[in-house]
This record gives sequence, structure tokens and C-alpha cells, in this order.
Amino acid sequence: MHTVRRIYTASPKLHLPATIVAGGRRATVKPISSSSRAYQHATQTDRDTITRLLYSIGSKKEVERYLRIFSASSHPSHPAKFAVIKVGGAVLDQLDELALSLSFLYRVGLYPVVLHGGGPQLNTIIEAEGIIPDYIDGIRITDAKTLQIARRVFLEENLRLVTALEKLGARARPITSGVFTADYLHQEKYGLVGKIIKVDKRPLEASIRAGALPILTSLAETADGQILNVNADVAAGELAKELEPLKIVYLNEHGGLYHGVTKEKLDVINLDEDFNSLMKEEWVKYGTKLKLREIKELLDHLPRTSSVAIISADSLQKELFTDSGAGTLIRRGYKLFKHDSLEAVGADRLRQVIHDRDPDVISGYSSVSGALTELSKTPYTIYGDEPFDVVAIVSHPPNEIPVMTRFLPSRSGILNSVVENVFNAIKKDHRKLFWTARADDENRAWHFEKADGSFTRAGKSLFWYGIQDINEVERVVRDFEAKGRIERSYLPVNPPPGHRVAASGVATRGSRSTSQRVALIGARGYTGQALINILSTHPHLDLAHVSSRELAGFALQGYSKNSGLKYEALSTEDVERMEETGMIDAWIMALPNGVCKPFVDAIDRGTVKRANTPGKKPSVVIDLGGDYRFENGWTYGLPEVYGRSSIASATRIANPGCFATSSQLLMAPLLPYLDLSAPPTVFGVSGYSGGGTKAGEKAADGRPTTVAKVDPEGLAGGVRPYSLTDHLHEREVGHHLSSLLESGSSIRPAFIPTVAPWFSGILSVLSAPMTKEMRASDVKELFQEQYKGDKLINVQSTIPALGEIENWHGWRAGGFQVHSSGQRAVIVGGLDNLLKGAATQCIQNLNIALGYDEYAGIPLGA
Repeated sequence: MHTVRRIYTASPKLHLPATIVAGGRRATVKPISSSSRAYQHATQTDRDTITRLLYSIGSKKEVERYLRIFSASSHPSHPAKFAVIKVGGAVLDQLDELALSLSFLYRVGLYPVVLHGGGPQLNTIIEAEGIIPDYIDGIRITDAKTLQIARRVFLEENLRLVTALEKLGARARPITSGVFTADYLHQEKYGLVGKIIKVDKRPLEASIRAGALPILTSLAETADGQILNVNADVAAGELAKELEPLKIVYLNEHGGLYHGVTKEKLDVINLDEDFNSLMKEEWVKYGTKLKLREIKELLDHLPRTSSVAIISADSLQKELFTDSGAGTLIRRGYKLFKHDSLEAVGADRLRQVIHDRDPDVISGYSSVSGALTELSKTPYTIYGDEPFDVVAIVSHPPNEIPVMTRFLPSRSGILNSVVENVFNAIKKDHRKLFWTARADDENRAWHFEKADGSFTRAGKSLFWYGIQDINEVERVVRDFEAKGRIERSYLPVNPPPGHRVAASGVATRGSRSTSQRVALIGARGYTGQALINILSTHPHLDLAHVSSRELAGFALQGYSKNSGLKYEALSTEDVERMEETGMIDAWIMALPNGVCKPFVDAIDRGTVKRANTPGKKPSVVIDLGGDYRFENGWTYGLPEVYGRSSIASATRIANPGCFATSSQLLMAPLLPYLDLSAPPTVFGVSGYSGGGTKAGEKAADGRPTTVAKVDPEGLAGGVRPYSLTDHLHEREVGHHLSSLLESGSSIRPAFIPTVAPWFSGILSVLSAPMTKEMRASDVKELFQEQYKGDKLINVQSTIPALGEIENWHGWRAGGFQVHSSGQRAVIVGGLDNLLKGAATQCIQNLNIALGYDEYAGIPLGA
């Protein structure tokens, strides 16, 4: 299966100015009434809200990129360039889902041209009237009575869809004639069936300029006015040839095409390679054969970068706004080449590709001439496709393991999955392979998915496949270094005594072998010890330095990877030097509020100096305190609410507070429905470990000890509310959740913290007034939808109990109830304040930032 297969038409004539025209029309200059302002505000609110909802199906970067591309297609001079969506008759029976998906696009200012069929509905009626449907080559034979019924059915289905859209607030215009002009396809053979000879796009463009979705039937007229039936797939193809849209989508009830024997969904069909063999398959017949034939004819007419997606109605947003897409993708495909000489490829052409795409050449780390000189050292093969969207160079001396020295995809090569085709061609030739990529490569996830393991060191990663034994990997890498086949060492530097990293035998994201060096500053408290416990079994992260002034010189306890590791008292000068020389890959600041800045400033100074050394990238810094949670330039690390993409590219991450984590997880699913005029309230009860530690009596060996600032005896078995107003977490929650609201809106939650006589664990109760009446089951469904796929989130019916959250690394939500008014929801959330509220969340963020599996090293058992 292809992991990245996004395709959109990229013909030069479609590179349009990025003009967004509300309602498909250019506004004239005139005084704006209050009602107009209200309409414009509501329209923008809809767009902003739905745009934020899109972030739940893809990264913010993906969604914004496609919105920008699609919005550019809505230019007044050619407004119908966005998409042609063909709706199968069976999909019309899923009318609510279909209308919802189309209105979704309308509300973000996108206007697809929608054309529907009606075959199943037509068959039901004509069979009831004693007419047996008859087909030749997938084309319905149409006599006068059948056409009469077909016209009635198409008009009724058209009106049903238009009505459903307008009930959802999306304007739609029925267009049942005037678009397709046809001749008889073969009157004696097929009867009243048309072959389209002309498409008039003016009614479509007029509809879009008027701010309405055009909804077409697949009926055509002759020049003399005779109505003819046209297969909907054929009509959609002719429409797409005329409009050359960015997207061509066929909606069917199955969500794609399926192999007739294996019953497996066909993810991608490359017509250049697969068409002839598919058409010979016994299960490809009737409508399927006609559909494939018409799609091939369509794509032969359009630029090679065009494609057709066959999906279900509920996958429309995923297909349009994510790189992974949905359903079955049909494209012409790309012819590949492989040559063992520069002359066969063309030196000038290859030189230009290296100049334009090689990140080391672009950064000045190496030169084009140096890259070409390397080709004279060993036998090599150059792989690529005819348009040079992807070029790869593999060095393979006799009896040695090959190294892919260059892998240079263009943006089109990535979006059109040419990278997959080229890499698969390499894998056919080489059972084992090593290659490198920069740690800031925007497609780094693709490399991890293709590799059996990797080493990462100072801004670059070395990947491999075909070797499962880490000892063999190390021997191969040392041989590469000795022969100059790789430019630097990727092996772990000074690994802890007796410690050996392990390579995984499964080529999936996160299955990598590496040894990233972590420094923990402020390790004396409860959170510091929780971090040490997790890092002790983490497959990719090793503690290199642990700093605590009070414990300097004492052995670190509880860390199994290196029994000889001792606490240090690192100064800011030490920290700056370590960052400058690249000794540390990640810093964790587990310090009290207000004392972190000197160390971060030292790291920043070291980063500036480190940047002057080619190939050395800044380390990642995570602050567990509250000093940087409102700071520009720092990424707020709550992935389940704000997404992973910003964390993945961040080097400065602010870890949320424990109460703030639970509060935001409670509010996020309800955000579109919260009554901002009556802010929500969270009552939170935390174990006393949340109050931190203070110095205790020294142990017998002189080691300083710590005790809780608040203890059960001081609480006398009860609970103690504190910081009843203006708590830091109250401001933190409001500040960050407001960033998800429309511009100018904000949320001001009330928060009441309380400390209880148990050690760890937070129970938070949210009381949230809402603008929409809901049932408890509706609220629970919102939570299930929001957090599906999040392995550290558990949505349950019962109220989370303390025993369920103590020492558990995730967050639980339950006890869903709604007030009798239907407009106030009450939900209970629970987490361990030392784990998901601090240490676990820190590791989660660190994994994402360093490119590992998000949950690496984190126990996932409930």
C-alpha cells in the first residue's frame, strides 16, 4: 500500500493567483449594511470552525496547503476549476452523509461541480413496471419509456439533493439541462443514449458566481432538442475534460474499487502498467469495465499529473485535505528508468537536479561537482522517472552492501507517489541498502517507514533495511567509515557500559535503532524520578547527564542502563559548552518555576555557535515548568488537542501543567458548542505530590533527601482548596484553547484546585454550559471522535476512579451527564499528575520532536 499518494492537477495553466472570493463572486464597492456584516461574519465563522475541524483528519500544514491550492481555483474568470464530483446513484441513498460532506466544502468557500447518476433508483421503478434493465458493454439500452422514467427519476433525485443541501445552509442550484449537447451514440444498438459532443460550462460558472453549488444530472440534448440518456461516468469524464479541475472524484457506496476475487480494496491503479491486465480480468465487466475505460480516456486527455479518486461520501474531506487520501486512486503512472552511466542520464540534467534539490548543496555543505565526482569512485546505478520528479543514485561496489548516496524527489514526485515507485525499483535490485537523510527533512517519516532501523547523530540519520542484527549493522557502518563511503560516524558515541541498542526487524515508523543523548536538569523531585524511570527502559533515549546541585556526586538511583551514572551540578557555562559541541540531543528542564531561564539562555547561546558548524542542528529543549507556556517561539506540547505537526518541527517545547492538561482534554471536544458568555468551570482534586518537594533530613550515607511540601498529616485526612482565583493553570487553559476559536473570540474558564491526602492522581470535574442541546450519549460520542487513535486516552462510561489513574500513563474521561435543560454537560477526567501530567507527556513530546514513534518507551497497558 502506498503511504503518500496525494495527486492534484498541476498543469501550468492552473497556477492561479491565490484569490479567495466569498460566495464565488467578487464584491462590488458599496456601503455594507449591518445585515451584510453579520452574514460575512457568520460566513467567516463557519469557515474558521470547519477549517479547525479539518485539522482532526490531517496536519494543520496539510489542510492549509490544500485550502490555499483549492481556494486559488475559485477565481471569477474560471470559478469551476476546483473539482468535479460524480455521485453514484447508490450514494444518493446516503443523502444525509452526502449533503453534509458537500455543505462542508461550501462553508469553507469551495464550489465543486456535482454530477449525479440514478441507476439503482431507475432500476427499482422500471422493474416495478415490468421492464427488465438491459445493458451492452455497461451502457443501459434506453427506449422512450425508459427515458421518460429516467428523466423523472433524475429530476427527483436532483431536487432531493438540492433540498438536503439547502436545509444545511448551503445554497445549491439544480441544473438539469443546457450543459451537455450530444449525438446518438448508436441509435439502433442503444436507443436513446447520447454521445456528448459539447459541454457548455457557462451555467456552471453562473451558478458558482451566484454563490450556489451546481448540481447536474447526466441528461443531454441533441441540437434538435431530443433528450438523451448519458452514462454518468461518461458525462463526468467529458465534464472534467472541459473544466480540467484540480480534483476529479467519483463517489460510490463502497469507498473505492475492490478486487473481484481477493475482495481487497485497490489502493492505487497505475493505468500505464495495470489497465490492459485489469480489462482481461473476469471480474472486470459491465459498469466497472466502462468506468475504467472512461477514466483512462479522461486521464489520457489531461496532464499526466491528474488523477481520479474513487471514495465514499464520508471520506471526501480526507481525500481532499490530506496527503494520504482515501479510497482508490487511479492515475496514468510514471515510466521509470535506471542507468549505470552519467551519459545515459544526461550530465546537465542530473547536475540541475542536484543543484535544485540536494539539501547539502543548497546549504553549502557540499557542491554539485563534488556530488558528480563521487560517481567516478565506485560502480553506481541512477534510478528515476522520465520527468525526473525523483532521482536516486545507488553506489554498489562488488561484494559490498549498496549505499543510496542521493535520493532527490521533487514536490510533484512526493505528492504523486513517484518516490514509492522508484524506491520499490531499488528494493527489487538490492536486498540490503543504507542511506542518509537530514533530521530536518520534511519527509523524514517516509524514511522511517522504509527502514528497518537507523542511527541519528548531530542533525543526520543513517537508515538501512535488510539487516536485523545490530552487531552486523555496526560492522557495516565501521567498514563504510574506513572506506569513506559515508562522510561521518553515525554509531553511538560512548554508549553506557554494557548497553547496546537494539534494531527492530519490522520496518514501521518508530522501529529505529538509535541512541539519543538526554540531559536532565533538576532531577531531585518526584517528576525527575518519574522521568528517570521511563528513560531507564526507553529504546532510543539514553540519560547522558543528570544535574542536581544537592545530589552532585551521588550515584543516580533507579536508572538501569548505566549503574555508574552520577548526579552533577552543571553550571550555565557547562550547558552552553555542551550544546555548542553537540554533546546533547535533548534537554529536559525539570526545575521550579522561575529558575529555568539562565539554563535556556545558555543553550540558546550554544545553539548559535553550534549553527556555525555544518551538519550540526540545535538540540530539543523541553521545559516542564510554567516559564515558557506563553512564550513566542515555544511550541505548546499537548498533541491530542493541538496536533503533532508543530511539535515534530519544534526545538523549544513547553510541557503543559498537570491540571491544565486534564482541563484542556475535557474542554476540547466541546469547544464548538461551549457558551462563551457563561464560561466552563473545572473543579480539580490532586494528590499531594503535585505540591512538589522540599529538603528533608539527610540519609545515613549523607545523601540529601526530599519530602512532600504538603503531606497527609498536614491535611488531616481531608482536602484543602487553594489558589481559588487567577491560578496559573486557569490562564494557561484559556490562553491556549482560545487559539482554536475564531479570531477575536476567547474562553475564560474558571478553575478551582484542591489538594487531597493521596500521593498522585488528579480527578477533574468539568461543568460546561453549551449553546446546543445535547444528550449524554452525544457528548460521549464527541469525545470518542476527538480522541480516536490516541493511545493514551481512554473514553469510558463510568466515572474514572483514583485506582484507575494512579501510576497509569494516560488520561481517562467518563461519567458523561447532561443537565435536564440539555445545555450543561458534566464530565470527569483523570490522570496521574506525575505521568501524563508531567513526565509521560514530556517523553511523548520528545519522541515526536526527535522523530520516533510517539509512544516509544511509554507503557500503554490500561
